[in-house]
Amino acid sequence: MSSSVGSRGEILDLIARRRDGWAMPGGFYAHPGVYDADMEYLFRRQWVFVGHSCQVKNPGDFFTVTIGNDPLILMRADDGQLRALYNVCRHRGTLLCWDDCGHTRRLTCPYHQWSYERDGSLASCRGMHDQVQDQQLDLLQAHLQELEGMLFVCLAESPPDFTAASELIGPVAAPQGMADAKVAKIVDYEIAANWKLVWENNRECYHCNVNHPQYIKANFDHFNQDDTTEQVQERIDQQTRRSEEKWQHQGLAASHRSTGMALFPDADQDLWYSANRTVLVEGYISESMDGQQVAPLMGDYPDPDVGTLRIRTMPNFWNHSSCDHVVSTRLLPTGPGSTQARVYWLVHPDAEEGKDYQLETLMPFWQLTSEQDWELCEFAQRGVQSNGYRPGPLSIHKEYNVDGFIRWYLQQLERGLTEDPSG
Repeated sequence: MSSSVGSRGEILDLIARRRDGWAMPGGFYAHPGVYDADMEYLFRRQWVFVGHSCQVKNPGDFFTVTIGNDPLILMRADDGQLRALYNVCRHRGTLLCWDDCGHTRRLTCPYHQWSYERDGSLASCRGMHDQVQDQQLDLLQAHLQELEGMLFVCLAESPPDFTAASELIGPVAAPQGMADAKVAKIVDYEIAANWKLVWENNRECYHCNVNHPQYIKANFDHFNQDDTTEQVQERIDQQTRRSEEKWQHQGLAASHRSTGMALFPDADQDLWYSANRTVLVEGYISESMDGQQVAPLMGDYPDPDVGTLRIRTMPNFWNHSSCDHVVSTRLLPTGPGSTQARVYWLVHPDAEEGKDYQLETLMPFWQLTSEQDWELCEFAQRGVQSNGYRPGPLSIHKEYNVDGFIRWYLQQLERGLTEDPSG
């Protein structure tokens, strides 16, 4: 962690100042030292979602991603295995690959033409073979996990255990068929807001009724304990009963049955992963503008009436999957007050654009909802940076997940600060 901005003691003092059940002090969203600590103790030490395996189906296919100061290449090697290679030449550290994605026979450094095989092993070091023989100069690798077509990397020497996340998410996600899907569209956003504000926005639907007219037509989770009438509860119960009677023949189940948003994350149990299937509003079989199917069925689904699959992993990923398409969102902090969001739309591998689906009907539901959220986050960032900002109380009925996120985040940050001997 940089020592030039924000000492360990200052950040620990900031953590201590957070009042239980209230929002965080503004320094968490604007202080360069906190940003440095976030990158070191969360994004370098946790499992970070980087993309989908269907982006790199064949040997030589690759895409690049940068986590903080660490550029990576996700590459399918000749043996069919995926590698997470540091995008850094072993000669003098030049960025090897400058493209966002593509296909290559070898990775060749544009500076001095050192080249590497598709598994990262050194292939050629022009004019220096006698000097570097017997040296270990293959590209360095990050830890990589593939989970039902979702790719996660960890930059730590000893990554957290991935087994429990795999065991919980895997069976729920398997019927969706993400590993065999194809990318229909990717859209990148530069959000002028701290990554934590983006997560806080994601973890509550207090704002949904006014700001998300599309979303609330399809979903029940904008209703909460304090505003769910008997009539609304009966609708939810009836839709859940109807769905589960139908789904049991497909091996599916509604794992989130209550009002409000599913509980996530859980600081008490240190749960950074979550997956659930939930029912949609009557008449909706897809999270599309009119609730109707907009692409061919994915994965193992024999019927479009499968509700919606939700997957979330801290610190940077959430996913909403309908019977006919997948929408994944990846967050990467780029500064104290800026976050890059990448949104992926996946469809059945055989689906053809213009024939089996149209982007103008596939994308709007989540594109609009996301962009509505990004705008709210940017206004929130401007507010929390103000001298006039003071943290306010969180609603126990509608913002319980914001409180859960804050407690999980502070737990991870404090643990890193207190356990790191170099901090």
